[in-house]
Amino acid sequence: MYRHSLRKRVAFAFAICVAVLSVAWGFAFFAAIRLSEDRVLMHQLQQAAESYPAMPVNLRGYDDIASLPESLRAWAQTNPAVGLYEFESEELHVAVIATDNEKPATDNQEPATGNAQRHAFVVFDVAGIEAASSEDWWWLLAITGVVGTLGAVGFGLGVLVMRRAVAPVLQLAKVVADIDLEHLSMDDHKRIESGRFGADEVGVLAETIEKTLERISAFIARERYFTDSASHELRTPITVITGALELLEQSELSATDMKALDRVKRATLDMKTTIEMFLCLARETDDGLYNEQFFVLPLVSKAIEQQRYLLSRKLVDVEIAQLANPSVCGHPQAFAIAVNNLVRNAFEHTLAGQGPITIRIKEHELLVTNQLSSDADERHTPARAASHGYGLGLGIVQRLCERNGWSFSLLADEARIIARLSW
Repeated sequence: MYRHSLRKRVAFAFAICVAVLSVAWGFAFFAAIRLSEDRVLMHQLQQAAESYPAMPVNLRGYDDIASLPESLRAWAQTNPAVGLYEFESEELHVAVIATDNEKPATDNQEPATGNAQRHAFVVFDVAGIEAASSEDWWWLLAITGVVGTLGAVGFGLGVLVMRRAVAPVLQLAKVVADIDLEHLSMDDHKRIESGRFGADEVGVLAETIEKTLERISAFIARERYFTDSASHELRTPITVITGALELLEQSELSATDMKALDRVKRATLDMKTTIEMFLCLARETDDGLYNEQFFVLPLVSKAIEQQRYLLSRKLVDVEIAQLANPSVCGHPQAFAIAVNNLVRNAFEHTLAGQGPITIRIKEHELLVTNQLSSDADERHTPARAASHGYGLGLGIVQRLCERNGWSFSLLADEARIIARLSW
């Protein structure tokens, strides 16, 4: 349980990381300064011990250029400005200071009219105190190692602190990633317990996801209940009507009664097909029927026989060009509904004398072609047509194809209309 919001935890984590690194760098610089001081004093003491009983004089003052060490005389005669100077080759550090002394007059000179400014020199001999160049490189390497170690420790600390700060987000993401969105169950919302994420932003997000999954699970339950009930309640009367029609066919009926009976049979068949079509679209899952293997030709032949009555007075031929004998992996009932819709639309929208209707079965596609004029030939280039202009069932065919991973398109020109179903 977290008492603070995610934003505050991230801010606190960043502040703690910066504070720890600042303290670490402060101690490191302080230690380096103290080490340098101790190192200089130890070198001085060691040099004095080695010269005992004569004490070395490292720091001396000079009032006259002539008394300076020979290596500094030429430089001093250039009248350097007041300040500090270093001579690495001689291992000397020199401080130039200004002194105001009265210059006495000689026998050949007139007395001075005022005070003349003179320079004094303080020379510090650091021979034996400063480290050698090779030792400086070792110190540089050691300092670089310390700095690199502090940087690595700071990076690791930052990663650790930030990981702890965003741990609830990662935990929620892992729980959501483990949910199979393609096969949601009614208990998936129980996998996200929003109570263990606290009342911060992550808790609100977890609660929202939990409620959303709960609604989806309730919807799936209602969908399954509806499809199961509708499947039974709608198919039962269709079965009763079909049985009654079969009994009527066995009785002696007049020609007029037989025509009426045929119309009732066709209407019943259409009703059965429509019910199966909408139930198929309503189901979220269908017990593994999407992986069945079936052949295309039997379903096409059955659809033609069921819809052939639509061509009874049109004198239109139906040509089946079986260029292959393909099998499809998917939902056989959905495929049969799609084929039935395509064949029915082709038969319904073909006028007398506009034929033939050609059905081509290829290895990976089914083509249903309506000839709109007798002089149509293959030189015409079809263009894509709107599905809503060629039968209301084509929208349902499109949805069935999307559900099963198939492809549907409608191509049209002035001579023909081609419905293409590919898999």
